Amino acid sequence: MELDERKLKILQGIIRNYLDTGEPVGSRTISKYTDLNLSPATIRNEMADLEELGYIIQPHTSAGRIPSDKGYRLYVDNMMKEKEQELKEKEKEVDDMREFLNEKVDKVETLLKNMAKMLANNTSYAAMISAPSIHKNRLKFIQLSQVENHKMLCVMVLEGNIIKNKIIDVNEEIDNETLLKLNILFNSNLNGLTLEEINLSIISKMNGQAGAQLDLARSVLDAVAEAISSEDNLEIYTSGATNIFRYPELSDSSRAKELISTFEEKQMLSSLVDRDDDNREIKVYIGEETPVKTMKDCSVITATYELEEGVQGTIGIIGPKRMDYEKVVDTLKEFKNTLDSVYKKKE
Repeated sequence: MELDERKLKILQGIIRNYLDTGEPVGSRTISKYTDLNLSPATIRNEMADLEELGYIIQPHTSAGRIPSDKGYRLYVDNMMKEKEQELKEKEKEVDDMREFLNEKVDKVETLLKNMAKMLANNTSYAAMISAPSIHKNRLKFIQLSQVENHKMLCVMVLEGNIIKNKIIDVNEEIDNETLLKLNILFNSNLNGLTLEEINLSIISKMNGQAGAQLDLARSVLDAVAEAISSEDNLEIYTSGATNIFRYPELSDSSRAKELISTFEEKQMLSSLVDRDDDNREIKVYIGEETPVKTMKDCSVITATYELEEGVQGTIGIIGPKRMDYEKVVDTLKEFKNTLDSVYKKKE
């Protein structure tokens, strides 16, 4: 059932008031809070309908109402539609932030740690940023060279200029001419391919051309497959975890312990990292929608930044379900645009 304008305004009034106060909202409060000019009795009837429809709940018999996850979801979806229409990139703020970051940091790690701190300070919630990672590894270049008797160094350069090395044992010494031919063989057949694209036809062709060096060719193919398919440990930087103690609904001992543990473990946050190459939109998780079980009482908003095609990371804000969604979405968009532009400027 689609809500009429009156019910929608009352729901928005309940959510905004609850975001401000953290207290259940009654009909008399809403009668003063909105411009509907309705009596408390009329508002009570509308609130009863909203409760029946699942948009609000009554935590205690004598208390007012608070938003349900369904209510938050409707509020956020409507807000996001409005923001997409009215929000434009704030060029001066982005440029100022980019200049600040460029002056203060030289390394990616320091940059991301600083941004996590700035996000936590700007929003008063907890923040996380994942280091950029390759979402679909492609081999850009391969180089075989002899390092000592019966040992070859295989250097593989992957998309995103990530370098992987592998020492390969060989049964005999290989002369420079043969080594050159092997390097041409590997690069002409494998460059630009993902693991899925290195099919049996390509492997058979290379094995046939390798001749007496068939065993070495197979070892190199194994090294390439290992390099492309291996996933480095995902690095996640966090800040502001103790901000959750500001919100009573998250600060009781059991909830707080779980959340702090999640931030300390960090790898538990990996399920928030977006690995969809085609999706760079802002994502909002409310309550049970959140992929991290310990955050079922929270809301999480994430955005994906990109260094170059396929090299991405995730920025996220974690807070109570009554978080200031509009402010967080605005802040994340600014930080995402800043991070994108910082990297583009460095290229």
